[in-house]
Amino acid sequence: MIVVYGIKDRLNPIKARLSDVIHGCMQTVLGMPEDKRAHRFVPLEREDFYYPGGRSDAYTVIEINMMAGRKPETQKALIKALFKEIEAELGLAPVDVEITIKEQEPYQWGFRGMTGDEAKDLKYKVRV
Repeated sequence: MIVVYGIKDRLNPIKARLSDVIHGCMQTVLGMPEDKRAHRFVPLEREDFYYPGGRSDAYTVIEINMMAGRKPETQKALIKALFKEIEAELGLAPVDVEITIKEQEPYQWGFRGMTGDEAKDLKYKVRV
């Protein structure tokens, strides 16, 4: 699951395109299938979103939650692909994008009535 935060006046107009870019990177780097898009957008009022100095109102935070298992080099490739594609497709400078990957063990995920370690029919690989 991916959660994206930003100032609503800047995030709302681009969220559909941003979702496409994010999912495209997830497919290219991680091999995620087309139907595994799980994105949540949290548009915030300006007064509810504090961010570091040197950033513009376009500052956007992307939190990627995934089952543990991807190699560090795979995770780094995903982060770099996101920076590159978000800048190329949406014009957001890398300084205005923050990306974090949060990993949880498969047994800490629950979906379709089971835990992630019980799922044997995933259409994507976790160990990449």
